Amino acid sequence: MAGAKTTTAIAGPMARIDDKAGRVKGRSTTARFMQLSTVFRKTKQLILNDALNNTNIKKRLLVIVKAFPGRKILVIGDIVADEYIFGITSRISREAPVAILRYDSTVIQPGCAANAINNIHSLSGHVIPIGVVGEDETGKKLLAVMGKGEIVSDTILVEAGLTTPVKTRIMAGGHNTTKQQMIRIDRDNRGNLPKKVEKRLAAIFIKSAKVADAIIISDYGLGTITPYIRRAINNFAKGSKTPVIVDSRYDMLKYKNITAATPNTEEMEWATGVILSDKNIVETGKKVLTKLNSKALLITRGKDGMLLLQKGKKEFKLGICGKDEVADVTGAGDTVISTFTMSLAAGATMEEATRIANYAGSVVVMKSGTATANMDEIRGAINSDHL
Repeated sequence: MAGAKTTTAIAGPMARIDDKAGRVKGRSTTARFMQLSTVFRKTKQLILNDALNNTNIKKRLLVIVKAFPGRKILVIGDIVADEYIFGITSRISREAPVAILRYDSTVIQPGCAANAINNIHSLSGHVIPIGVVGEDETGKKLLAVMGKGEIVSDTILVEAGLTTPVKTRIMAGGHNTTKQQMIRIDRDNRGNLPKKVEKRLAAIFIKSAKVADAIIISDYGLGTITPYIRRAINNFAKGSKTPVIVDSRYDMLKYKNITAATPNTEEMEWATGVILSDKNIVETGKKVLTKLNSKALLITRGKDGMLLLQKGKKEFKLGICGKDEVADVTGAGDTVISTFTMSLAAGATMEEATRIANYAGSVVVMKSGTATANMDEIRGAINSDHL
């Protein structure tokens, strides 16, 4: 038919020739298809690269954990007995609106620095514990349960004039229910450490620090780490390559030249007077890093994971590992600093040590009471994580 437009199909169903215009239509669609194919291939390669990278990270972390046994870790600080008194709820008292508990049992577990000591032992490290307990029944029981009696405690002083610090938790519940903490009672020796004991502890620290692979300062503000002992720690840290890691409840900024500090959010806010948020935590942390003259600052943030800050490096953030539902956070900070320090002693980078500490923390918060994590549990957490 005169003047009619005809088309001729060419290779590919999307393309055709316009006889009048002489143009190939549909080329833009084909180009888009080819572009999407390229993106798909690149995305697939990135996924494969990430999987390979994650596999390599896991292998590296497992190598570090394997190197834990035998590492000499010195722990100095407040050795405390965590006492749990369990009772069965029976009725409400007529004397006051409180529950009456029928006594069931008492358990003593290592707390504060003693828990860090226990964690190092649980991780197959060789622990050098330094601290003081009272010459009392609680002190005897505490030393007996530390490491299930396997920890050599010659460097822990037993003093007749002191009482062993105790945190007593009253745990209540029914016969077949999980016991819940009702109240806590603290007894301590804050500010009562005699000068002769102070000097002996400092001397033991200076001597023992020379043979340690790494050092943990577990300062809960209960009087063991006096200004005199802190000066000895700071002086050692200044002239030594041995990692010195500090966990201090109230006096973090009084430490200098250390390798790292491991505060939680509350301790950071106490030290800086700043209410932390996602917007200001990095800037605030960098200021603390400068004041400490420290290589790193590891902030534990509960459900928000961990934040590692280092001099001259970009911040390193980790989300929580495993479930965000926890059984008990008691002593989790002790597990974190213990595993972090063991990892550094085993040759880990700060980032690797943070990852392993995060795994250990995820293990211990699923346990009731003051608890520890062991090598097998950490390996299991690493292997089961998808990074």
